[in-house]
Amino acid sequence: MLQMATSDAHSDELLRLPEVDALSEPDRHLTTTLVLGTLRWQLVLDARIRELLSRPEMKLSAEVATALRMGAYQLLYLDRVPAHAVLHDSVELVKLGRERGAAGMVNAVLRGIQRSALSVQRSEKQRIAESGQRSGDSSQAALIAAQFAHPALMVERWVRRYGVEAAAAICRWDQEPAALALRAKPGTEFAGIETEPGAFLAGARRVVRGDVGRSEAVRSGEIRMQDEGSQLIAEVAAAARTGSARVLDLCAAPGGKTAILAERLPGAEITAVDVSRSRLAAMRKRMPPAIAERMRFVVSDAAKTELQPEWDVILCDVPCSGTGTMARNPEIRLRVTGEDLARQHARQAAILRAGLKGLKPGGRLVYSTCSLEPEENEQVVAEVLGSVAGFRVVPVSSVLDALAGSGVVTMEGRERLRTATDGDFLQTLPGVHPCDGFFAAVVERI
Repeated sequence: MLQMATSDAHSDELLRLPEVDALSEPDRHLTTTLVLGTLRWQLVLDARIRELLSRPEMKLSAEVATALRMGAYQLLYLDRVPAHAVLHDSVELVKLGRERGAAGMVNAVLRGIQRSALSVQRSEKQRIAESGQRSGDSSQAALIAAQFAHPALMVERWVRRYGVEAAAAICRWDQEPAALALRAKPGTEFAGIETEPGAFLAGARRVVRGDVGRSEAVRSGEIRMQDEGSQLIAEVAAAARTGSARVLDLCAAPGGKTAILAERLPGAEITAVDVSRSRLAAMRKRMPPAIAERMRFVVSDAAKTELQPEWDVILCDVPCSGTGTMARNPEIRLRVTGEDLARQHARQAAILRAGLKGLKPGGRLVYSTCSLEPEENEQVVAEVLGSVAGFRVVPVSSVLDALAGSGVVTMEGRERLRTATDGDFLQTLPGVHPCDGFFAAVVERI
């Protein structure tokens, strides 16, 4: 938690470190719950803590703020650790750092939170009950933001774009442990893991229970953990071609979508490009040998890559804010700003322009993000296609129909995805759809 507070580290990477993996299963689960839960509820926790400080405007060090947040989260939202243990551990944690003198203050604030825990829970329930009685998008957005610990400006954007009910569903989804989905070949044995069919795809399974991280099938690569929305993007890209083809995956790491392209297009020549040498090397190591042997791995900045029109299929799964993945990466809500969206937009547009230059006539490019923000999605597509000629947008609904016809998308899944098509594009919404939020546009060279 301290590293999260003092750097741009990502929780999903830190929770996969060897030190965490070496913990017992109960301790590993508690660590994951504590880290992600504290991040999910940090805005609410900070407000509660400020109310109990002698000077609410005082600046807390990262060490003290982290100890208070983790302690407050356990007192307000967990019942597995006794309150006296939470107080003791939080105080001792502060004493281990440079702010030993703050131990008394931490003890006093957390005791105040302990006393108010029941009344806080009652007031939260009352706010939920009153949520349907208020009118106006702005007041509804503020209520949703306070209820589910999201930045108010972020929720207001979603209310304007998707409506009140969808915005509330997104925020509610973000506050729960991220759903686990798997990718596996038909007939795969899920030893030690109980699964059920995916929401959309015949090749996806959703985890009901079991320790996926310790599964030998997962460790060996026979089964891959991959959100079903992410799988769907790769299926849309693979649907652009059958048989032999030249396929380019820009921004390829960590490689889950690339693997699906290789599986669906066994005769294809596939090139994976990524700006990070280390991420590309890790991707190559994780790939099944049979797939890795028929791929090229190229370290390059996709925005600066000079392509010739020789590719049948191009996937541009561009870097983005990640606001569609906040159940998995809750720290995103604490970091994303309007300036970030503008900066991402410029890079995304550059990557899309570079990718379009590489398409053959009749070739298709899939532009995708895991963002819910129009600046990173349809506005990028509109800006780039408005400046070049010879391309058309292919309605994603027609691609989904074809995938349903071939059995890749189930008939039930096709019906669920009808609410994910916004005009010509695909946009899954967390909570509205049981997966991360993904955007996709299919562009064809005429």
